[in-house]
Amino acid sequence: MGVAGWLLCAGGAGLAAEANARFAVDVFGTARGLPSSAVLAVAQTRDGYLWAGTLAGLARFDGFEFTVFDENNTPGLSSSQVRRLYEDRRGQLWIGTENGEVAVARDGQLTRVQLGQTEAPGRLMAICEDTSGSVLLYTDSGLLARYLDGKTEVWHAGSGAPSTCRALIAEESGRLWLGTDTTLVALKPIPVVTDEVRPIRLNYLLASQRGGYWRLANGRVQRCQENRVEQDWGAYPWATTLPIVAACEDREGNLVVGTYGDGVYWFDAEGKATRISSEDGLSHNSVLSLTVDREGSLWVGTNGGGLNRVRRKRFEVLEVSRGAVVQSVCEDDQGGVWVGCNGNRIYHCRANATQQFRLIPDSSRLDVNPDTLLDVKAVFMGLNRGALGGNWTLAGTWGALRPHLFQLEYGRFAPLRLPESLDGRVSAIFQDRAGHLWLGTQGGLLRFDDLKLYTTREGLSADDVRAIAEDPEGNLWIGTEGGGLNRLHDDRFTWFTKTNGLPGNSISALEVDAEGVLWVATSGGLARFFEGKWTRYSKKEGLASNNLGYLLEDGQGSLWIGSNAGLLRLKKDELNAFAGGKRMTISCRVYGEADGLPATECTSGSQPGAVRGRNGTLWFPTIQGLTSLNPARLNLNTNPPPVIIEAVLIDNRLQNADTLRAAAPAAVTVPPGRETLTIRYASLNLAAPEKGRFKYQLEGYETGWTERPGNVREALYPKLPPGQYLFQVKAGNEDDVWNETGATLAITVLPPFWQKWWFISLTLIGLLGLVVGAVHYASTQRLQRQLAVLRQKEALEKERARIARDIHDQLGASLTQISLLGELVEIDKDQPREVEGHARQIEQTALETTRALDEIVWTVNPSNDTLDGLITYVCKYAQDYLSVAGG
Repeated sequence: MGVAGWLLCAGGAGLAAEANARFAVDVFGTARGLPSSAVLAVAQTRDGYLWAGTLAGLARFDGFEFTVFDENNTPGLSSSQVRRLYEDRRGQLWIGTENGEVAVARDGQLTRVQLGQTEAPGRLMAICEDTSGSVLLYTDSGLLARYLDGKTEVWHAGSGAPSTCRALIAEESGRLWLGTDTTLVALKPIPVVTDEVRPIRLNYLLASQRGGYWRLANGRVQRCQENRVEQDWGAYPWATTLPIVAACEDREGNLVVGTYGDGVYWFDAEGKATRISSEDGLSHNSVLSLTVDREGSLWVGTNGGGLNRVRRKRFEVLEVSRGAVVQSVCEDDQGGVWVGCNGNRIYHCRANATQQFRLIPDSSRLDVNPDTLLDVKAVFMGLNRGALGGNWTLAGTWGALRPHLFQLEYGRFAPLRLPESLDGRVSAIFQDRAGHLWLGTQGGLLRFDDLKLYTTREGLSADDVRAIAEDPEGNLWIGTEGGGLNRLHDDRFTWFTKTNGLPGNSISALEVDAEGVLWVATSGGLARFFEGKWTRYSKKEGLASNNLGYLLEDGQGSLWIGSNAGLLRLKKDELNAFAGGKRMTISCRVYGEADGLPATECTSGSQPGAVRGRNGTLWFPTIQGLTSLNPARLNLNTNPPPVIIEAVLIDNRLQNADTLRAAAPAAVTVPPGRETLTIRYASLNLAAPEKGRFKYQLEGYETGWTERPGNVREALYPKLPPGQYLFQVKAGNEDDVWNETGATLAITVLPPFWQKWWFISLTLIGLLGLVVGAVHYASTQRLQRQLAVLRQKEALEKERARIARDIHDQLGASLTQISLLGELVEIDKDQPREVEGHARQIEQTALETTRALDEIVWTVNPSNDTLDGLITYVCKYAQDYLSVAGG
């Protein structure tokens, strides 16, 4: 039987990481928009902006971009070399420049403050505010000024001799402390000296949040109340000859000191100092200014290194594992941690010692280096029950050498033989509630107690087993590589694949939480199984990655997932709400190297992967080491980020005034004919602005909210229709805390003149007039046509009456004549010649009457109202006339 070697490393490589690895440093220099690499002053104002005073101007920082104000573009700023910055309780920003000028910013405009009548008051060295609201200013010439409501009082305090230190603080009691290199005096009221401390070598004074003040003097760090020393933290941890140019307190009231030449010293509540220097990523060790923002980040201004953002890392790296590909981790019954790594390494770490183990699978092959052929995929410590008995530790491996299972015995790992027929590369080790030991291998699922092997022949969907879990009903869940998920109940398998609701068929991890919900990590996203229903989560729903590794529930309502994009934290209540149809998306917090992870990519395909210790510590494997997190130190950012609309542009023309105040106007009017409205907004979260999120809506134009990542800070609206709109924007920080109030902008889009009421009214009136005129014209024409018809009808009636008269007159006359001639015939009947004459007259009268009637009939016949009819009639008449004449 082969043996395993081990190595005991005492002392330095314990469970805690080195102190200098607990801070993440981001550097902002001229390449990122800072006007100068020398930052003499730094302050955060209550609106959320960070201000940096440099040798080349005053810079305003919103987390992404610097906006620079200097003597050329800012009225009231007499010098671009800004040495001091201070915000008073009214929210006014005080600015001291190299030429001795002092200005105060009110509502975005600078106003110069005259310090007395002297032409050379000196450069501003210190500034504070007392309990009455007066702002006190102390210059390098020893001039002390008090400013209140536009009035300034001036005294000469202290020696006018050169002094490196000019300190000024105001206690809550109303006592004012002034300090120089060699003196420290208390004034109450000004200029009455009530206390004096000498001899003294004073380096710095700083008012404390807890009352009193910090005094860095005579080589010691002390917190004082009036003239009493409340805390003495001993001698400086830096050389006493180094100048101290800056100091501040963090959010917990701990002291932070910046030295000129030795970096930053950050004290804890017990007075222990941690040094942050260029070795830890600080851009320069010569510190000129310090401040801590509302999210807890420390901002360090340096001489030549620009501006540094220093954040405490949430995660700590197990130093002995740094650089190793960690596949598996578990905790023993003493609180120690077992760590399995690629390259044939197992570590067992406790508070004061670390053991390293190397596995030697086959003693007969000493010519082979097992470190290159063995990767430890699973390390597991079992309970005092089951086939192995007692408390036991197993290690499962992958590689070209056999065997692939080892047990710790007498301080070394001894190989355990698996069936020869089994491809025994072990990926997962699991013990169920009954004490049975299960192994997930590339050759199937092995119940180690009786060496019963389950493969595809027994109904397993695939032989490569990567994850095992047990639900409250005692069902065993088995995740495979490429074959989906299996449920084992009464020795029968039920398959679940993508067709059943899984996002992917390659399963990397399984977790059953306290509520009995099964969580499944796959190559295609996360799955939730509860009460027979599957729910899928992917990048579409809010995940940062679909390629997931291990799963871990932290017991505080969050689910942690290893991925190739970082360590993910999801809120279970959001996941459950999504499954219940109450949410459309989920929030996903991503942690990476800036948070303390040794690498962004986490490992996968091993069990146990991540683990929660008995004391609540969470352990996460990565490709560059093992990292841990104490949930109590997670320090979620609970500050809703300030939201501001910085600028409004109409067709790329800025609408708000270019002042120190970035706020855009509350309302904007878009003139007619403009094409594009651009709204630029910002979330003043300085800790991790790139991980924040925005959502905005234009009421009156959009029906829903548009979500954008933290680096997209612009809304574009082309060709808005005329009308009244309200733009609203909200922001969330990296920990999904939202500012629901947000910022608003009222927008009025004016119509062109042809869309204005008066033009529309005139147009309508004109159209109405045209319609009325057209109707009147048509009516008139119709009436005229009707009158013409009536006239024609009347003329026709008259003509008919005339014809009737003519017929009556002519026919009557002819008939009368014929009647008279008939009577003459009767009278002259005995005279034949007379009768013949009368008969011829009767005949002639009848012919003339017939001809007259024919003319009348032709005239009234409509078919003869043509030229052809007229010609035909004339010709016939002429023929008849001429024939009579010729005859």
